[in-house]
Amino acid sequence: MAIQDDAANKQKAIQNRQDQADGGKQKSESGGSEQKAAQTGVQQPAGDFPAQHLAKPGLEAQMALKPKFMAEGYKGSGKLAGQVAIVTGGDSGIGRAVAILFAREGADVAILYLNEHEDAAETQRYIEAEGQQCVTVAGDVKDMEFCQQAVDQIVARFGRLDVLVNNAAFQEHADSLLDLTEDRFDETMKTNIYGYFHMAKASLPYMKRGAAIVNTGSVTGLKGAKKLLDYSTTKGAIHAFTMSLAANLLEQGIRVNAVAPGPVWTPLNPADQSPEDIAKFGQATTFGRPAQPEELSPAYVYLASSVCSGYVTGVVLPITGSVGE
Repeated sequence: MAIQDDAANKQKAIQNRQDQADGGKQKSESGGSEQKAAQTGVQQPAGDFPAQHLAKPGLEAQMALKPKFMAEGYKGSGKLAGQVAIVTGGDSGIGRAVAILFAREGADVAILYLNEHEDAAETQRYIEAEGQQCVTVAGDVKDMEFCQQAVDQIVARFGRLDVLVNNAAFQEHADSLLDLTEDRFDETMKTNIYGYFHMAKASLPYMKRGAAIVNTGSVTGLKGAKKLLDYSTTKGAIHAFTMSLAANLLEQGIRVNAVAPGPVWTPLNPADQSPEDIAKFGQATTFGRPAQPEELSPAYVYLASSVCSGYVTGVVLPITGSVGE
């Protein structure tokens, strides 16, 4: 069995234990907002979402309501022309939306993912439809050797590396700190922060002046989340890693920034929350709804392109759906 399948099975086991612990507990504590959802741009899905629970790591192909990732109104203008980007967790969700816009801006894109082969193949088709090349590499970012081999393989194929997007993540809720075993804490920490460290370390020798690293943080790393103790911890660490690495690499001309999303409709969430809770997902935001991946992806283009953000580094950009956050 491949190492990435071992990792996926481990995540499913963590999920199953938590689902069993949740079995007799009162659901739907999120208390969705009664307000009408705000629409300030392209009309996006709102109201109650399908009450669905996905097996980890979560397939976008299995979601009853598919996330919106195409950003049809976004027109490319060559902001990443001739460049090569790696997107971890690029098979689905935010990663898929980002990869497609990078291709629309002229970049060839490599997708790293765990074992969601169907989603990765779909993302590759969309990237190639934008007229760019795409390679997909399955593996576990917890493993430094895999990260190094993947980056080496990608650079051997394309001859360069300009942008790294660290986006792969593991999330599973817990009611109590006492529910977090050492093994479970390690899975979250090593996927979410070690994975970013591994990919940055493997990529850095190939990156030249003008290159960029964009990390996916979270509103939970800014504010905390009472049922995402380990996940929030890693996201806060990602924010600090972003700012520290930005200072460290500035003299080399390499920028490092992060996006801190609020609730976004991706497989990560129905693979975590109960069907009852996911139906009200995102309704507690000021917008009264979650974001769609296509509402996040232009921010990654901005931070990846030195044409747009050449004077921006060490920034954690919050896109949370709530005023003042």
